[in-house]
Amino acid sequence: MKTVRLGSQGLIVSRLGLGCMGMSDFYGASDDKDSIATIHLALDKGLNFLDTADMYGPFKNEELVGKAIKGRREQVVLATKFGNMRSTDGKFLGVNGKPEYVRKCCEDSLKRLGVETIDLYYQHRVDPTVPIEDTIGAMAELVKEGKVKYLGMSEAAVGTIRRAHKVFPISVLQTEYSLWSREPENEILATVRELGIGFVAYSPLGRGFLTGAFQKPEDLPAGDYRRASPRFQGDNFYKNLELVSEIERLAKDRGATPAQMALAWVMAHGEDIVPIPGTRKQSRLLENLGALAIKLSAADLKQLDEKLPAGIAAGLRYADMNTVNR
Repeated sequence: MKTVRLGSQGLIVSRLGLGCMGMSDFYGASDDKDSIATIHLALDKGLNFLDTADMYGPFKNEELVGKAIKGRREQVVLATKFGNMRSTDGKFLGVNGKPEYVRKCCEDSLKRLGVETIDLYYQHRVDPTVPIEDTIGAMAELVKEGKVKYLGMSEAAVGTIRRAHKVFPISVLQTEYSLWSREPENEILATVRELGIGFVAYSPLGRGFLTGAFQKPEDLPAGDYRRASPRFQGDNFYKNLELVSEIERLAKDRGATPAQMALAWVMAHGEDIVPIPGTRKQSRLLENLGALAIKLSAADLKQLDEKLPAGIAAGLRYADMNTVNR
């Protein structure tokens, strides 16, 4: 497994990461035994970069990941997040970036994960009611105390990133980036590269849509939050399905799957960009790992750009976009 450097502070991770959210939440029923087996397979294959958050489950995903990495901590670069508040019954309670909340969340995550140190600690969403300097200052204290090694942010706007980076070096920005979510190309990627910040692409497979696994909205499992996602609804679904057909055609020409083509496209945009596709299935994990062997040419990238230009996806990324780009 190839490794790459994220940011300028020394963080090194596998070329591909694993998003663990769907193992506990949002995508319908799951099986902890299967999920743990998938994490173990990832580690066996050299994929060491695991991504979770306190709000996944809520709270259960960190416990699951902690159980999976027990006895294998030295093989893992562990990333988790705070900031999106949820009650134990799953209700969303807003965003919180207050310093005292930062500390409490970190202490709770350490206990659930069963570790002494979090490798990469993200602010999951920016709290517009709290100066970013206060939030990052509290996160910096955790680094000084040895509870956290590196700091990250998620879905932050350019101005916020710059202000945060002045308080304490930010190692990673995590934001949605894929063939149908190309907004970071506008300003974000140039900014993080200027500042020496690595980029982690979440939902690089468009929440599974770009894999071709769904042919109609009813294919989504019962209780799956994507049923309420704008890009998975009504006419948007079928318009976006046409995009998948283009990816499938190009993938076939390369002897690849649509998922592998989509991941290869993300990685082709720089070794400072690490995608973290989520899956709870070992078969999908192995398929995703196959993307590492695909090298897209300039002609391939041009063809994909022509067929799937920026902004072509039908529907918003989220039904409520108020918590992103702050």
